[in-house]
Amino acid sequence: MEEEGLLLASPSSSSPSLLSGISNVSTRPFVLAFTVCSCGAFVSGCVSGYSAPTQSGIMKDLNLSVADYSLFGSILTVGIILGALICGKLTDLVGRINTMWIINVFFISGWFSIAFAKISNRSLFFNPKVIWMLDMGRLLHGIGIGISAYLGPIYMTEITPRNLRGAVSSCSQLFAIVGSSLFYALGTVVGWRDLAILGAIPFLVIIPLLFFIPESPRWLAKVGREKEVKAVLLSLRGAESDISNEAQEILDYTEHVKQQEDGDSGFFKLFQRKYAFSLTIGVALIALPELGGNSGYSYYTDSIFTRTGFSSWIILGMPCHSHFFLLAGGTSILALISVLVYFASYGLAMSSIPWIVASEIYPVDVKGAAGTVCNLAGSISSCLVAYSFNFLLQWSSTGTFLMFATVTGLGFVFIAKLVPETKGKSLEEIQSLFTDPPLKNSTS
Repeated sequence: MEEEGLLLASPSSSSPSLLSGISNVSTRPFVLAFTVCSCGAFVSGCVSGYSAPTQSGIMKDLNLSVADYSLFGSILTVGIILGALICGKLTDLVGRINTMWIINVFFISGWFSIAFAKISNRSLFFNPKVIWMLDMGRLLHGIGIGISAYLGPIYMTEITPRNLRGAVSSCSQLFAIVGSSLFYALGTVVGWRDLAILGAIPFLVIIPLLFFIPESPRWLAKVGREKEVKAVLLSLRGAESDISNEAQEILDYTEHVKQQEDGDSGFFKLFQRKYAFSLTIGVALIALPELGGNSGYSYYTDSIFTRTGFSSWIILGMPCHSHFFLLAGGTSILALISVLVYFASYGLAMSSIPWIVASEIYPVDVKGAAGTVCNLAGSISSCLVAYSFNFLLQWSSTGTFLMFATVTGLGFVFIAKLVPETKGKSLEEIQSLFTDPPLKNSTS
């Protein structure tokens, strides 16, 4: 009832409470953790935005064929799928912070592998050095993205107070859009090798900060390090904060989950009936933006504008686009506006919120497995759309965007009807809502 009273607070107090909440949580460990996650999202965006503006430069300097460059561009999705396969198990096994170290190794190695790719002395028909360095760098980047897509939202939701979880996590993930847009723009004026070197600069910020950010208190509770939970929460909330209730709630729910395991703690526990609803929600939310055409828009923006008479300088919808292609002749400016509308709406909501929800709804015993399944669903959907997009455009531009518009519309109905609101609830309350009756108050 106390929680209910908080949720029914007057709307006029929501803005001040948000500002005061941000002020209260701005402890040094929390700010450093937010900075690391934001920089990680920024790097993922840089990787996504790298291949589009560098195609002509790489092909010319290394004498690559279209097939060679297509392999370089598309192998990113293979890496993302590999990263999705291991993300849950890895973060559960070694922890959130150690996984960040591993991700940074993938990203840094990838950038330098691409930057220092050379033409070998062998014939261009069989050029293993060029293929190995370029493709391995891109593959490593894909693995890094596949893991960080899961890790970033999970870590931020696990360390952020309930009233700020959505705002903080969304803000952090929006840096991926910034990184992608920046690298797309820089790629038009900076050489592809220099651009790859620039991609390594954020790690000058990330790596030193990794020594100072705390582990997730919920992961600590999961692995039996209960004594560290309160210390970490105190560092995150401030020395003057009363964290006793939050710490006890985390510990109690973790213990409750362990008691429900019945000896089954493997990957396939996720597929029990009690997790069916939450698994459906998570998979659908992660896959819908990709099946709605996101990869097609992101990877083939040049192709879209070439068909509409625009040159390939672009920056940064769907119903607008389908309508545009139905027009006789159409106007190029309408195509530009529709793409801008799409990316703006995607950046404001679907780029981050699905992963925020997916990171909230699973209890600690299946969170790793659920993250793997959701991430894999999104990665495979992205790969399918990325591969088929140009073929679909050749088939029918109008039909392509109408199809994506239909998927997006169905996603809207799905979210409106089935996805519950999680605002204002602790992670433990949300997870109990999806899997078990609410825990009884044990303060008696």
